[in-house]
Amino acid sequence: MWDDAFPSFLIGLREGLEAGLIVSVLIATLVRAGARSRLPQVWTGVLAAIALSMSFGAVLTFTAASLSTTAQEAFGGTLSIVAVAFVTAMVFWMRRSARSLAGEIKEKVTEALAMGAGVLVLTSFLAVGREGLETALFLWTTARAANESAGPLAGAGIGLVLAAALCWGLYRRVLRINLTRFFTATGVVLIVIAAGVLGYGLRDLQEGTVLPGGTAYAFDLSGSVDAGAWYSTLLQGVLNLTPAMTWVQVAGYVGYLAVVMTLFVRGVRGQSAAGQGVSAGAGGAAAGGKPAAATPAAPSITPPAVPPIATSAVPPSAVERSVASSSAVERSVASPSAAEPPSTPATAHTRRRPAWLIPVAVVAVPALLAGLVVALAHPKPAAGETVAVSETDCGQGFTPPEPGRQDFLMHNTGNQTSEVYLIDPSSNAVYGEIEGLAPGTTRDLVATVASGTYAWRCVPADGRAVTSKAVRVGGAARAHAVVPVSERDLAAPLKAYRAYVDRGLATLVTQTRKLSDDIRAGRLGAARTDWLTAHRTYASLGAAYGTFEDFDQKIDGRPDGLPGGVHDKHFTGFLRIEYGLWHGEPASGLKGVAQQLADNSAGLRKAFPHQDFDASDLPLRAHEILENTLQFELTGDTDQGSGTGLATADANLAGTRELLVVLQPLLTTRAPRLLPTVDADITRLQKLLDSAHHGSGWTPVDRLDRTAKARLDGATGQLLEDLSPVPDLLEVRKSA
Repeated sequence: MWDDAFPSFLIGLREGLEAGLIVSVLIATLVRAGARSRLPQVWTGVLAAIALSMSFGAVLTFTAASLSTTAQEAFGGTLSIVAVAFVTAMVFWMRRSARSLAGEIKEKVTEALAMGAGVLVLTSFLAVGREGLETALFLWTTARAANESAGPLAGAGIGLVLAAALCWGLYRRVLRINLTRFFTATGVVLIVIAAGVLGYGLRDLQEGTVLPGGTAYAFDLSGSVDAGAWYSTLLQGVLNLTPAMTWVQVAGYVGYLAVVMTLFVRGVRGQSAAGQGVSAGAGGAAAGGKPAAATPAAPSITPPAVPPIATSAVPPSAVERSVASSSAVERSVASPSAAEPPSTPATAHTRRRPAWLIPVAVVAVPALLAGLVVALAHPKPAAGETVAVSETDCGQGFTPPEPGRQDFLMHNTGNQTSEVYLIDPSSNAVYGEIEGLAPGTTRDLVATVASGTYAWRCVPADGRAVTSKAVRVGGAARAHAVVPVSERDLAAPLKAYRAYVDRGLATLVTQTRKLSDDIRAGRLGAARTDWLTAHRTYASLGAAYGTFEDFDQKIDGRPDGLPGGVHDKHFTGFLRIEYGLWHGEPASGLKGVAQQLADNSAGLRKAFPHQDFDASDLPLRAHEILENTLQFELTGDTDQGSGTGLATADANLAGTRELLVVLQPLLTTRAPRLLPTVDADITRLQKLLDSAHHGSGWTPVDRLDRTAKARLDGATGQLLEDLSPVPDLLEVRKSA
């Protein structure tokens, strides 16, 4: 999350500071001119700009959601390019304008004072609105690149709050910041970030079929780079550099960085040389004995009770020039006879309207316009097409939908609870589903519709499946669908896995008997070695834990929740023996526990062929085994003194690999790119575990250095993320 927050934090800080400085100068100029009554006009313009920016963000979000998948990629890529253009222009503009910003704004304000309230509102609106629109666009782009909004929103919020605090400090003359240096330094960082956004945008355009070369990779390091490590996450979140990038991405990234950074640095050097030339000329005049009266000091125009804008935020020479150039105008504005009478009629006229009218209007108008744009861009509103379903007639009222994201209101008019699926009738592929739609109820089913054939299939609780008439949708590319899996499809993988578990249990029985014999004979050193061997065998059978019933708690139960903890009489099995072996308990105290473990292992092997093994458990266990590993073994939570948590994690990984072998035929046809990615993840995690294995010993989890632990957690987390689609891909659906 926080790695995705940094780019938004920087843009929020820069844009917020830029807008805040403008508002501060506006307020300071009005206060100096004795026109405090005009301050609400400034805040009205600021409020309008904020409302417009938020409305713009809403339009981007909801407009993109109404497009097809391919169109969303093209839309997002285009806006990424636009965002890069805006950020680039903003960086160069602030590099040129930082020195003279105060003077320029003062001139605009004094002109607005003479022209009435509307012009002052418009001045503040335009000044802040540009920064707001740029921020909204860049924030939307970074959130889309990160596939989440919490980090970018948090980063932008922190940046804006910090910018507001800085502007307040500058206004109160608490802080002194060289704005030229600040905007130069942040400009360099933003150019690098913008290069990453450009690369991401080009990739989106390739995936949206706007640009070619989507499969022409300049490099693909996904098999050797730890994508879950902190440095990989940081590079991808901040710079949008990914392990695999196409030639178009690389060319755009490098080309933009080389050209824009060169121009920016040359401009900075040119400004520095020009500034030194001006300083040298001024110094020469002074050294030559010319009278100082030729350049009189700017008179002070700030009342003692009102602190001015912190002009020390820019170099003094620039501030003096801007103040001197506008001091005469400010003095004329501050004069009661010159400034107040013209504004009196406008003030009297304004008082005839309610004070809240204009602020409410400037907020409501952008929101209303945004709502109209969203409504027109999204032909299917939230209350979409109503489709009636029942046990005898499925899909009443179903008409060919428009391509894009659609919201169907499914209403059960029958007497039975039904499963409802939106399918491709030619392949039974599922685009969307509702489980357990009760009689008389209505629920939403959201699906992305693209080119293809669609039909509804209703499967009542007690009855045969009913399929609606198929409709054809043309236009966009195909939407993502999942080919359903039946219990018959899982029969062969289940049979193969049961055979694997049966062989593992036979080995376990032999190993636990040897462990019991070691303890009975007092060979505690050998018992520690045999304990780890037997425990790893049991850990490799993770996908069958749900089938083992009460045996699992007896064989590998934890002491959590037991009244006596590790000394409770109900604490048995591997972990109880581990506690005794590594806490100096004599063999006499462990004989009974070891014999009980051997008996329970033999009992499990005898009972397993007759236990009910639900085929739908297999896809779930592909993810859950390593979830438990990350939660327990890699935190040391289950360690009772042996320090072999990584050895158990290694056995869990072996069990996951075996499970994927039996599921491979089903996964290959449904997600051909999934298994190569998962295999690379497993190889990466296996190497990290092997590095902690030294002969017959393993590094305890609590002795791993911070970097090694972070890499291990990151690799496991990445594998979990890539395995997460398996349960959905292989879910047993009644639509088949």
